[in-house]
Amino acid sequence: MAIHGSLIQQFNIINMRHCINCCIQLLPNDLHRQCFRCRRHNHNNQKCPVCKGESKIPFYVDSKQMNLLAVLEVRTDHHESWNGLFCLKKGKLCSLIFGLIIMTLVMASYILTGAKHGMLLIPSPFHYGAFTNNPNLMDNESVSDVKDHYQPWKINISYIKDYPSIKLIIETITSKIEFITRQRPDLEDLKKQEPHMFSVIPNKFLPKSKNPCWYEEYRGNITANPYTTNSYALYSKRFRTIFDYLRKVFWNHLYQYKDKHYRLRCLPHFYIIGQPKCGTTDLYDRLRLHPDVRFSAIKEPHWWTRKRFGIIRLRDGFHDRYPVEDYLDLFDLAAHQIQGVLQSDSTKEHARMNKIIIGEASASTMWDNNAWIFFYDNSTDGEPPFLIQDFIHAFQPNAKLIVMLRDPVERLYSDYLYFASANKSAEDFHEKVAESLQLFENCMLDYSLRACVYNNTLNNAMPVRLQVGLYVVYLLDWLTVFDKDQILVLRLEDHASNVKYTMHMVFQFLDLGPLSEKQEALITKSPASNTRRPEDRSLGPMLPTTKAILRDFYRPFNTKLAQVLFDDAFLWKKT
Repeated sequence: MAIHGSLIQQFNIINMRHCINCCIQLLPNDLHRQCFRCRRHNHNNQKCPVCKGESKIPFYVDSKQMNLLAVLEVRTDHHESWNGLFCLKKGKLCSLIFGLIIMTLVMASYILTGAKHGMLLIPSPFHYGAFTNNPNLMDNESVSDVKDHYQPWKINISYIKDYPSIKLIIETITSKIEFITRQRPDLEDLKKQEPHMFSVIPNKFLPKSKNPCWYEEYRGNITANPYTTNSYALYSKRFRTIFDYLRKVFWNHLYQYKDKHYRLRCLPHFYIIGQPKCGTTDLYDRLRLHPDVRFSAIKEPHWWTRKRFGIIRLRDGFHDRYPVEDYLDLFDLAAHQIQGVLQSDSTKEHARMNKIIIGEASASTMWDNNAWIFFYDNSTDGEPPFLIQDFIHAFQPNAKLIVMLRDPVERLYSDYLYFASANKSAEDFHEKVAESLQLFENCMLDYSLRACVYNNTLNNAMPVRLQVGLYVVYLLDWLTVFDKDQILVLRLEDHASNVKYTMHMVFQFLDLGPLSEKQEALITKSPASNTRRPEDRSLGPMLPTTKAILRDFYRPFNTKLAQVLFDDAFLWKKT
């Protein structure tokens, strides 16, 4: 109890070395003459008229006697006298006790109700566990960075580590799974949420360009650096070299018409939207070697999911939101090349069609909608009213999307090995899986599947990112706004065994031109990118029990995915 430590400290300070019974009983009057008898060297509890030889120390509050030994231990020493007088008013002591009781009740109410409704600023140890990975965790940010900002709360999970108990948790989760079609928001509602974005991006693009581009009037000072305020350059030193080059060539690409200057702006023609640790980096590295493909100046801008909300790193909290202009700046290098094609034959009656297309490869685009709770009006059922794909489709209804997936069980282990910073082991992974499953079950008991998948509090609390492997939940939500033929879904297992085949599928999907044998060999025979680090490989595979648990958890989601794609390979039975 708080009062126990407080009183012990006070008595130690004044170095009490005598019987305190008299003083405590005479608290109503601090100046009572008998109180000074406690200072006598020969005082003892046998002779004291109040003590009467008893070892108990009476404590009077509102005329009711309490045993002070329940909250206080006092060492007595009759060889030393008092160093000072200790007398407290009864009213002050009662006020202290009453205040502590009220504070305890308020804190208990906050923890219990806040954890229930996901309103805690820090996780409750009774419900959502530890902040060890995040939203919002940047795909290139280590978990150690997050641990520096959030102190983990430990909960006792020993009772759920055994396989039968975890099986019961999975059965509860499975019984609550419902794949309910999402209601698509109206365009006008989207415009109300992001009016500036809709004022910058037009609803029509240049007809002679395969890639979505348009000319925008440049109203800035022609002698100033146009990238001075770009947030990507301000918050990252490694991006400044790119913007230094763009600044030097910017004026050469301004188009002058009727005393006005115009710049070519472009959005991506296609997006590699996910998933993390599924081979998206390797796909990006090979695809960028195609002569008709360009990418953003930064591989993973994470603008749609994070930067436009002001999320840079979770440990830094929220910053100013990155405007859409900063995102468009990332495509200026590619826009310059497209502009060169468009203007080279502009004097001819039949100008050449630009075949250059731009891609963007943020692996968070498919699944990370954690920021919605901070910026959009909350819905009554806990589900986000707007998702990333709603806005992309509003601007680019013809956009093409590429998804690379892998066995979600292996993806989760790879994700753990990549982001965990210390004490990595198969046993530690098993414990984190068990805790995450329990947290996910707690959410599913109160909310829908979609609400839990997009629950910022839950996703931050789970030690491993279970939700990222629920591919079909995200895919179904993307299919509410995009047609099925606009989304190409690949498997990493197929890509690893036959790179040439999967790359041909991508070329065909993007309607890219033919390649020479030399160009094709360069793309398909390059070594794999972003493979597992040697120190991680030395840890070996996950425990067989952990694999069995995760197989059971992901099975209903994989079954639904195979049904949606009409391909049993997505059951991952042979892996």
